[in-house]
Amino acid sequence: MSFQLERYFDYAATTPIDEAVRAEMLPFLGEAFGNPNSTHAWGQRTRAAVELARERIAEATGWSSECVTFTASATEANNWVIAQHPGGQMSPFEHEAVRAPGLANGYSVIPNDGLELLPAPGGSRLPLVSKILVSNETGTVWNPNSFFEASTHDFIHSDASQALGRIDLQSTTADFMTFSSHKSYGPKGAAALATGNALNPMLLGGEQEGGLRAGTLNVAAIVGFGLAAQIAAQRREADWQHAEELRAIVLTELEHVSDWRINGVDAAWTYESSPISNVPHILSLSFLGVEGETLVIEADAAGFAISAGAACSSGSTEPSHVLTAMGVPPEWIRGTARISFGRYNSKEAARALGHFLRVSLDRLRQKS
Repeated sequence: MSFQLERYFDYAATTPIDEAVRAEMLPFLGEAFGNPNSTHAWGQRTRAAVELARERIAEATGWSSECVTFTASATEANNWVIAQHPGGQMSPFEHEAVRAPGLANGYSVIPNDGLELLPAPGGSRLPLVSKILVSNETGTVWNPNSFFEASTHDFIHSDASQALGRIDLQSTTADFMTFSSHKSYGPKGAAALATGNALNPMLLGGEQEGGLRAGTLNVAAIVGFGLAAQIAAQRREADWQHAEELRAIVLTELEHVSDWRINGVDAAWTYESSPISNVPHILSLSFLGVEGETLVIEADAAGFAISAGAACSSGSTEPSHVLTAMGVPPEWIRGTARISFGRYNSKEAARALGHFLRVSLDRLRQKS
């Protein structure tokens, strides 16, 4: 099969590595191989590169560099926070990387009315409330500073894996925030937990990351993450506009298709305008009378990469807990496809994808 990058519409699952990021990483896969915890020149070269990456991520996300701790994945960072604050609450819209450890650590699910979160009345003070910042399934944004009075909880955690490069993080605050490299044109194998609050060490056996996470650092991935974060922040407005244009093209192609809906907020509102908004980069569509997985398979055969939902749960036969919580009926959930736009998609490819969906839907419905 010929892989055409412009036809890859699954950026919420993972992003291609930016060419500048790849170039930045290459020396640390070769001659710059030193252990950043070594005191000699080889080690100090890599130590300086790690600290530069930390500063870049801090600047891109609105944190100070001493608050940024590197992990191998956002899943790891989420598990770390939640395991140390058992008995909290989480939103019904969380990624499995929060939902699974939350359920394992006695978390209750925050009540909701559609997209709106409804704090439970009364009760004891919660150790932690976890609210996803940008939904990986629908692109819906929940401002972590809204919905809850400070007196109801000790800390707020926000999984911001889909947020870097998509929304302005400088004015977004939480006590713990998780960021992911490979969602922002960086390499896999690097992520960060940002916090100004004390945590017990996650891994013992070394003094790396201030003694919080023992183990030799993945220097090349961290270096790539640092530059990717810087570029993502710099390109945020341009990437937003590009995603808006691509989204509009796909939706225009579907104008004459019957029985379909957008999941989440039915508009690409700016983040500051509402405690609930949507980014244009992620588009969740449900089509009545077809199977989302069938659309994904047919799109793949036509050279397009889209998703039926979150990549981490694509093997599950259970309906999406996120769409279920949003009130999407089961018969609509079955026909859901997620299209996520990115830097390397072209307008021509978006138009071709919309046309493919229109033709494919008509054919599949005629068969049924």
